[in-house]
Amino acid sequence: MSSINGVGGSNPIDRVTSNPIRKSIPTDATPKPAATDRLELSGLSGLLKTAQKNDIRVDKVAEMKAAIADGTYETDEKLDVATDKLLDDLLK
Repeated sequence: MSSINGVGGSNPIDRVTSNPIRKSIPTDATPKPAATDRLELSGLSGLLKTAQKNDIRVDKVAEMKAAIADGTYETDEKLDVATDKLLDDLLK
């Protein structure tokens, strides 16, 4: 075999070996506590606190429910305001 740039000649292949690092772990080491699942409802916490305090204005809720049932809750003005706010948020 001919050698081109020192490759492929009669040089033997050297084996690459590595010795793993061995750590000793003390037997009296305290184990880590097991992971536990946790759920946070941070976005709803204010709503839940308000609901728990009973600060809900029952008269306003009844008025809105009636307007929604009658089909008079969503007016063109309210939709325009909501659309404008949505576009403002998107353009920020």
